[in-house]
Amino acid sequence: MKKLSLWLLLLLSTFVAFGQSKMACCQKTEPSATRRFAMLASNPQFRMAHLNPVRIRFQSSIGHAITYKTDDGTTANAYELKAKKPTRNYLLVIHEWYGLNDFIKRESEKLYNDLGNVNVIALDLYDGKVADNRQDAGKYMQAVKETRAQSIIKGAIAYAGSQAHLATLGWCFGGGWSLQTALIAGKKTVACVMYYGMPEQNVDRLKTLNCDVLGNFANKDQFINTKVVAQFKENMEKAGKKLYLHQFDADHGFANPSNPIYNSEATKEAYGYTLTYLKSRLK
Repeated sequence: MKKLSLWLLLLLSTFVAFGQSKMACCQKTEPSATRRFAMLASNPQFRMAHLNPVRIRFQSSIGHAITYKTDDGTTANAYELKAKKPTRNYLLVIHEWYGLNDFIKRESEKLYNDLGNVNVIALDLYDGKVADNRQDAGKYMQAVKETRAQSIIKGAIAYAGSQAHLATLGWCFGGGWSLQTALIAGKKTVACVMYYGMPEQNVDRLKTLNCDVLGNFANKDQFINTKVVAQFKENMEKAGKKLYLHQFDADHGFANPSNPIYNSEATKEAYGYTLTYLKSRLK
């Protein structure tokens, strides 16, 4: 009888262990904010909402390409505008889903000129690939590996130096990565600007932010819609962080003049908010 009881107990524990392992393997890991945005590229409506851009050509006399080391043993590309005088202030710019193209370089130089004495580095999360149509843009965005993107960001933070004061800014794909860069930079972060990017939903992660956030969002955006933005606002409040939220009667991509749905009035207003915010934190 004693042996039978032990056998039954062993059998029962085996079934319990199997059940627990089965449940564990069947549980789905919640995709990250940046992954959720990248997954949108497989949605035909999302792709069609991004009209192919008008070609913009820009040649700078002060900006230049750079490379720097990354913690995965390789190097990354970027576009840098060095401050005229030595300063610890840096603005890290993250591109839209088309990649580090001439529009991003032009906007980086505009920010550089308008902010005053600040170093601007436009990161390249696509490792040299640039799209001029929505099909390629979708492929490149979906192909981004988060570990590689994080290595590129960490390399830029290290390039800026241990004493750097970092602000981040990005649009669309880069809007979400702007927030992630602010989180990765930790105590070095002094500002974060998001243009219609996917917000972080994990409140515990948001609690680690070292700065407040300025968000420029579009009310006509079907994907980073008003519901998503309202949830972000609520999550920031739960995390005890300040969100300066600006919402415009415009569509996703409104701030890009190469986008056929470009909205000049919304762009001007959003840029005004952005400059005021960044100047006050990059003193």
